[in-house]
Amino acid sequence: MSYRTISDVHRALQQKEVSVVELVQASLAAIAARDPQLGAFLRTRPQVLDEAVAVDKRLVAGAPLRPLDGVTLAVKDNLNLVGEEVTAASKILERYRAIATATAVARLQAQGALVVGKTNLDEFAMGASTENSAYQTTKNPWNTVVVPGGSSGGSAVAVASGQSLVAVGSDTGGSIRQPASFTNLVGFKPTYGRVSRSGLIALASSLDQIGPFARTVEDAAAVYQVMAGRDENDATSSNRAVDDIAAALNQPVKNMRLGLPREFFGPGVDPGVTAVVEQAADVYRRLGATVCEVSIPHARDALATYYIIQPAEASSNLARYDGIRYGRSVRDGQGLSGIYRQTRDAGFGAEVKRRIMIGTFVLSAGYVDAFYYHANRVRAMLREEFDRVFDQVDVLLTPTSPTVAFPLGARTTDPLTMYLADLLTVPANLANIPAMSIPGGFAGDLPVGIQLMARTWDEAAIFRAGAAFQRATDWHTKSPPT
Repeated sequence: MSYRTISDVHRALQQKEVSVVELVQASLAAIAARDPQLGAFLRTRPQVLDEAVAVDKRLVAGAPLRPLDGVTLAVKDNLNLVGEEVTAASKILERYRAIATATAVARLQAQGALVVGKTNLDEFAMGASTENSAYQTTKNPWNTVVVPGGSSGGSAVAVASGQSLVAVGSDTGGSIRQPASFTNLVGFKPTYGRVSRSGLIALASSLDQIGPFARTVEDAAAVYQVMAGRDENDATSSNRAVDDIAAALNQPVKNMRLGLPREFFGPGVDPGVTAVVEQAADVYRRLGATVCEVSIPHARDALATYYIIQPAEASSNLARYDGIRYGRSVRDGQGLSGIYRQTRDAGFGAEVKRRIMIGTFVLSAGYVDAFYYHANRVRAMLREEFDRVFDQVDVLLTPTSPTVAFPLGARTTDPLTMYLADLLTVPANLANIPAMSIPGGFAGDLPVGIQLMARTWDEAAIFRAGAAFQRATDWHTKSPPT
């Protein structure tokens, strides 16, 4: 029993060829069979079967199908579920249980989504390979000797390997889009403020955003549409009305303007990846879109800017994990400062410690102006350049990642090389614009994602362009070897 899309699930439920309980059982069986080799899940939720029974009772009683009835959902383990363990893949949060459910997840559950489990990630979402977890390493189902991307690698693998129908993750510098690229999925980061961050364990508060993984643009739209909208529990969420994305999915792209920013190509981007994007541009031309080259000069400075702002905000956010209020507490030392030092030393992994030290340094007296304030000035200039380029084009088309998935262990001892994996995704986070990775083709035997970016709040343009590409190609139908 295998259903690849939400439409498949709903058709099967309407025709009574399957029950919601059977869909959940199939998901849990797939996790039991496949996940020992892949390591996508940190834990499953046995109570999901009771939740499925409740949905079946609704449907038997004649209730109409909700947008996500019967949809199995994997949730990144930095999103809270009330009363349940949440770790952010860190030892410092061991035994901690959430006091409320993340708004985005609660909205999905309210529309019928069934959370089958919590997925692995790089500790506190710091990483590009899902090798920085304190608990396990996640492997790519396309080839288990390469990484699945990060930090939302567990969520990506859960969907790519058929263990759940859809998933949610967080994206601070590409943590949804890059794993989607490496696993042949659709991964979407909305405009900052479009989806509530309430209940997300914060990494960098001005950059974090929650978004979906799915096999198709249509399914990603369905998940996004449910999550989006104002939340009184998140002061940064927007009051702006959410566009009807479903209406955009079937619109043609004839006369749509696509831009190829020259700074996203060239040195550092593998020729095989560039070739896939060039072929995607040809697809859009055949569909009637115009494609031209554009420039975003400060995109070249985005990675350096990001690795000042993100560690600075992370060092501030992670100061709350002190052995007193949350999770793990090591009390062998003398006095309060001893508890702080020993708890944080034992609880945090190497990458988290590295970024805390970087962030603390750039915020320290004598350096904050030279580094942090200057980085924010560059960020403002980058935003202005994106605004200007979107006066010329509707959507930008770029590679998602400079490379295909790289071997496990290849970059774990070289942080600078690992950070280069974020080269093409961090500009969208710094500019607070929406961005999506969709399957664009293959380089050798590994998937290549193409990235679509649009003006702030113009999610509809991205979904329109992405859906048109999927109607014209079949890359998204390819599955990893069993």
